[in-house]
Amino acid sequence: MNFIAMDFETANYQTHSACSLALVMVKNDKIVGEYYTLIKPQTDFFWKNIQIHGIKPEDVANAPEFPEVWDQIKHYYLENRLIVAHNAGFDTKILAGCLDYYHIPQPHYLSLCTVQTSRRLFPEMHNHRLNTVCDELDIPLNNHHDALEDSRACANILLYQAEHFGTHPLKKLVKAL
Repeated sequence: MNFIAMDFETANYQTHSACSLALVMVKNDKIVGEYYTLIKPQTDFFWKNIQIHGIKPEDVANAPEFPEVWDQIKHYYLENRLIVAHNAGFDTKILAGCLDYYHIPQPHYLSLCTVQTSRRLFPEMHNHRLNTVCDELDIPLNNHHDALEDSRACANILLYQAEHFGTHPLKKLVKAL
């Protein structure tokens, strides 16, 4: 499989509040690259978000703003490129919100959610949170809510699913955005 696993962390509940982003590139069923950056959002941090991911305003004080980050990653978001996320609805909403906020055109790409694939393929799990799925499948997740750790875990979940179930049940859940 070839895809990119994506994960955002946010400063607050606004869709343009991305404060970190990670991408994990997978080619021929192997992780071949990683990208991670902090992002300086144009909004305040909410204490609950800081509590979840540990990123504080001072951590992003010298980080690039989203348009600079987008210039570095936009080549990954192509029409036939599969972008995967655990709870993809959230991550695609954050990407779209950041793009809208800065008046950047929306890309068209393929999306797949590993929460949905896990629900379909592992209905017996008591929930399908990233840490639960990783525990059940014996996939390392050492620092949950670190965007790079979460992206790696997401990539490994999809690779596990493809290896054990094939790509056919996964293809049914791919959405064009």
